[in-house]
Amino acid sequence: MQKRPVAVVTGASSGFGMLTSVALAEAGYKVISAMRNLELRDPLDKLAMTKNVSDFIEVIPLDVTSEEQIASAVSTIIATHRQIDLLVNNAGYACGGFVEELSAEQWRKQFDVNVFGVIDVTRAVLPYMRERQNGTIINLSSISGRFGFPGLAPYAASKHAIEGFSESLRLEMLPYNVHVVLIEPGSYRTSIWDKGIRETTVNPLSPYAAQTKQMITYVKKIKQQAPDPAEVVSLIVRAATTPRPRLRYPVGRGVGLTLLAKSLLPWKWIEYFVRTKGISPGSDSD
Repeated sequence: MQKRPVAVVTGASSGFGMLTSVALAEAGYKVISAMRNLELRDPLDKLAMTKNVSDFIEVIPLDVTSEEQIASAVSTIIATHRQIDLLVNNAGYACGGFVEELSAEQWRKQFDVNVFGVIDVTRAVLPYMRERQNGTIINLSSISGRFGFPGLAPYAASKHAIEGFSESLRLEMLPYNVHVVLIEPGSYRTSIWDKGIRETTVNPLSPYAAQTKQMITYVKKIKQQAPDPAEVVSLIVRAATTPRPRLRYPVGRGVGLTLLAKSLLPWKWIEYFVRTKGISPGSDSD
């Protein structure tokens, strides 16, 4: 029987990571689903069982902010499976709030997970892909990686960083037949905003109180009205299984229009729209 290609998916306890793990197993991969807290694995296990792919999914602990855990996880995977064909950098979260009021610790934590976590996991995997001259790295970006919405500066800045990192890395790795891909979703029903919103409070004395309240209302609306994440997962699988995937895959309601508007309209018009209409389509990744 032909050996399955090996995929590593970070942030696999929920959202895109969980759904992608199962979809890749259905598509013929041996999936290593990594998550920070193994106590949160139950939804993944149940979904895998429902889809009859439990035998093709292996769950491992991995905190993407720990270089030691990353090194140990990757070396164990290589020792066991001899290869890593696909890396899906999905682990991340969204920190909401206004620049002036967010602490330095909040900014650093956002970048530790969303940026340095992606870089460190990728760096650990690259030598094995380069030596085999084969592999695909899919980085979960966001529409916020192309457009900075108010009240989401830490998240937008982290995703802009991932965009630049991925562009450079793609050009570095193409000579080795390793393809780097950006998936850029708009708003979807996933859990990424849950933690950020739980930690966001409205201070009535804040000069940003009204805007913060508007942001929280908007995010709650996303959770209720945003489309099912299945189309993003399908796109991830398609990019993973395409021999020569392109760099960017924007996806989601209003995403194409937002990107077109930014590229064609004067910035003053965009400012007017955002200020008068409120926060525009946000983003999801985890």
